[in-house]
Amino acid sequence: MEKLLPRFLEYVSIDTQSDPYSKSTPSTEKQWNLAKKLVMELHQIGMQEVSIDEHAYIMAMLPSNIEKPVPTIGFISHFDTTPDFSGKNVKPNIVKDYDGKDIILNKKKNIVLSPDYFEDLLQYKGQTLITTDGTTLLGADDKAGIAEIITAMEYLVKHPEIKHGKIRIAFTPDEEIGRGAHKFDVEKFGAEWAYTMDGSQVGELEFENFNAASAKITIAGKSVHPGYAKGKMVNAIGISNEFLSLLPLREVPEHTSGREGFFHVHKLKGEIEAAEIELIIRDHDMEHFEARKALLHDITSKLSKKYGDCINLQIEDQYRNMREKVEPVFHIVEIAKEAMESLGIEPIIKPIRGGTDGSQLSFMGLPCPNIFAGGHNFHGKYEYVPLESMEKAVQVIVKICELTAEQIK
Repeated sequence: MEKLLPRFLEYVSIDTQSDPYSKSTPSTEKQWNLAKKLVMELHQIGMQEVSIDEHAYIMAMLPSNIEKPVPTIGFISHFDTTPDFSGKNVKPNIVKDYDGKDIILNKKKNIVLSPDYFEDLLQYKGQTLITTDGTTLLGADDKAGIAEIITAMEYLVKHPEIKHGKIRIAFTPDEEIGRGAHKFDVEKFGAEWAYTMDGSQVGELEFENFNAASAKITIAGKSVHPGYAKGKMVNAIGISNEFLSLLPLREVPEHTSGREGFFHVHKLKGEIEAAEIELIIRDHDMEHFEARKALLHDITSKLSKKYGDCINLQIEDQYRNMREKVEPVFHIVEIAKEAMESLGIEPIIKPIRGGTDGSQLSFMGLPCPNIFAGGHNFHGKYEYVPLESMEKAVQVIVKICELTAEQIK
């Protein structure tokens, strides 16, 4: 475990922010910087069949050390960070023996990580926290997962007395922009099932996620001198406001939780002659998900009749709820649950209010529940991860490998 913290700190120092507007894979050239380092490290710790393809997908294998046939299982994490917040020049702060009080991230800018607002902090009194310096994200999503997987594999290499079957691992680019599994070679990976190490707090075990789609609405207006505009001007800004007013007011991220779905407007720009709205649609229930998409079509049709044919709607499905693919092989969730319980970790089984590579991989033939990596407050300056949570994640990976071998008679 002694290498876990320095390993993680080195990973987060490398900027791997992805770009949703890029058409390449990986979407940014800088993701290669960490990808190539990971390949070297996998060789160094003794992994076999280490490979990286032309799109920066990394795979490696730890061979079985038992004679009986055991299912090949896998562990997967992504090395890109979100485009929502800067991941450049990350300077982590290490807070030892956290006292439960405010943590000053950046005194000059008065940025404070406070348990008064982030109550989860109080779970980690007495532990070692890794935080940001208040100017960037941290990158625990999902470099914590990568550090945990590599540390677990290194531990298994050094401890052959722990019996396990063949283990496959993979690290992917572009998960944060919904493309992490797009070019993943499931057949080459060769596992019967896998786990993404991409959850948050200790104990999280998830096999249900949102159905997801993105939508783009473009509105064409007509600009006329405002003094003579009656009956002639078509103000695209005003129509965009009207469009948004017809969406359910409370069905937004800031007012929903659990299995409640939402619409989330994340981009809005406009002038009189042209306006553009970008939003995402999320719902765990497929019927409700389809109804949300239908509502956007209905609003588009209604406003087109009112203002003329000036509105265009494009909807693109992104991923689906993996529950339908995991439930038929639910023993893979039970193994992870047993691993946690045997280590004194209380499993927190709940739906993901988001998606992981695992949601897409499950529909590609690789059932893939999600396990905690330990971080909190992803995608922003208040992100942090307790070192002890990362250590527990390493232990869970090792225990899953051990239990999978033990349960096969």
